[in-house]
Amino acid sequence: MTGYLTTHVLDTARGCPAEGLRITLFAIEGGARRQIAQAVTNADGRADGPILPASEFHPGRFELVFAAGDYLRASGLEAEEPLFLDEIPIRFGMSDPQAHYHVPLLLSPYGYSTYRGS
Repeated sequence: MTGYLTTHVLDTARGCPAEGLRITLFAIEGGARRQIAQAVTNADGRADGPILPASEFHPGRFELVFAAGDYLRASGLEAEEPLFLDEIPIRFGMSDPQAHYHVPLLLSPYGYSTYRGS
């Protein structure tokens, strides 16, 4: 088995998957960010496949950036600009070349949480 990375987003304020949220994946190399993938969540709040599939997987440092502000505006949130949350970056490391890494985002207009899922 070769490693891969998945993610999904749940809108905890509305109690549903966050459909239509843009996610960008960056590799962090020597302090520089290099975009390596982008996806938009489907009706289940997930990308249609791994955001980093096994064929492209490698250990290292990464950053997922979730376009929360765009999603919240599109979902009808009525709030003053600038929104409290706009882009949410999550930096993490993947060291095991055989592991499935899963980084979910639980989102509301004023807070979020994440964890290493399965």
